[in-house]
Amino acid sequence: MAIRASDILLTATTIAATLLPAYGQQVASSFAVPKNIALQTGDTWESDGQVYRLYGVQSCIRGSIATDAAGNKYDCGSLSLAQLGGLFQTAAVTCQPIGRARDDAIFAVCAAEIEGSTIDVGTAMISSGFAFAATYPGGNAVNMSYVVAELTAKSAGEGLWAYKFPHPVQALLQTSQPAATKGAGQ
Repeated sequence: MAIRASDILLTATTIAATLLPAYGQQVASSFAVPKNIALQTGDTWESDGQVYRLYGVQSCIRGSIATDAAGNKYDCGSLSLAQLGGLFQTAAVTCQPIGRARDDAIFAVCAAEIEGSTIDVGTAMISSGFAFAATYPGGNAVNMSYVVAELTAKSAGEGLWAYKFPHPVQALLQTSQPAATKGAGQ
């Protein structure tokens, strides 16, 4: 099946319409992430009653198991969460809200100041091997530069790539697919 330009335009328009504010609405201001946030996962946190989520990033799922080379088992999601927590505690992090998720969490793109350099938090999490490039339900990457960071981390065996674990994006894509209906001959 060939992808048509009209399909790409429709998809881009749909994405933009979901993420951009309506005409006349102002774009939310960037904000500094306080040190007293409550981490929920390796890509989601709560501050002052509002849930925030790193846009284009998927952490390992809490409760899934990561096994190291010695056979030790760890909660994969907790490993992702610890990495994000360490980054948020040691760096000055500023985020720009860009949209809302279906669960009313605010999607944000965040930057961290580390040793005089500004880095994208999503890239830092993914290139360290403790998070992954998120995809849309159809399987297309939300951010292609995050895919590059993930492939680089994987080839270097960084972070969770040194473990055996269920890839969270693949697991989520499998659970989001409707169950196949069996035909009469099956």
